[in-house]
Amino acid sequence: AYERRLAKQIRPEDVPRHIGVMLDGNRRWARENGFETVDGHQAGADKIKHLLRWCEEAGVEVVTLWLLSTDNLGRSKKEIVPLLKIIETAVADLAIEGRWRLHPIGALDLLPAETAQSLKASAEATRGIDGLHVNVAVGYGGRREIADAVRSLILEHAAHGTPVDQIADSISVEEIEQQPGSSIAFGLE
Repeated sequence: AYERRLAKQIRPEDVPRHIGVMLDGNRRWARENGFETVDGHQAGADKIKHLLRWCEEAGVEVVTLWLLSTDNLGRSKKEIVPLLKIIETAVADLAIEGRWRLHPIGALDLLPAETAQSLKASAEATRGIDGLHVNVAVGYGGRREIADAVRSLILEHAAHGTPVDQIADSISVEEIEQQPGSSIAFGLE
């Protein structure tokens, strides 16, 4: 009832085009409620479809789900292996829905090959869908993203024979944000 009342109060001009959600606090929730860490991660994953449906109904165009940072890749195998499986399954289930266009962003090369392939397959399965655009951020990290974008720009300029000093003078924040594949640009290329 509360959700329906809130939905009626939202005016179309008040709806943001893009919402970013960090799925965080699942371990803490699990501990506080006497569950295992994996149960907390699963509980968070179980809420994703509900969130996306709500965003879709509200008229949001893009949702970025921040699922796993590069910092968290260093967690113990006991935690990270089941978490990656939960992410793979959750994203595959979103693809099966056939409602949302999925776009993995982040350093997929840092993930196990099976996880990276699963995310790519889900994206491919939803490529033709015109619905809500859902960025799935796995293996994201600000420092790495910036370094990768700058490296890409330098190589691009060098390939055209631009001297290093001119490259250094020409690179701007806007140019870095526009690098294809950069999650800095929220994967909207």
